[in-house]
Amino acid sequence: MSYGFSASTGAFYVYEDRASYEENGNWPADVKPVSEEVWQAYCGQGPAGKVRGADRKGLPCWVDAPPPTKSMLVAAAERKKAELLDVAGKAIAPLQDADDLAIATEEEAAQLRLWKTYRVQLNRINPQDAPETDWPLPPA
Repeated sequence: MSYGFSASTGAFYVYEDRASYEENGNWPADVKPVSEEVWQAYCGQGPAGKVRGADRKGLPCWVDAPPPTKSMLVAAAERKKAELLDVAGKAIAPLQDADDLAIATEEEAAQLRLWKTYRVQLNRINPQDAPETDWPLPPA
């Protein structure tokens, strides 16, 4: 199998499939042949903080990843908030059961209050504020 790389799309193409790409108008004009070794080196995930790009000759290389966009940061904050609220809910449930049944120890009652306070603090987080989010710390 022979491969080509397009600097404009940052993608590899299989030369044997060129006719299909061209039929659909998806074969970039700047595709350059690359060796199997180059394809192997650059077809997967890049090193941490790097993405596949192109050098001055239009061949693949690793370049610095662009900083995350605001929408990416907000989405990450939304995921983190949901995950932390889930952890808090799971910690609260058995403590709340003990409290509801009036069998909570002093330590369980204290932990329940700390976890509920933490959950309220989490709930007040606005993911739109990312990345300037001041995440509360969970109870010890």
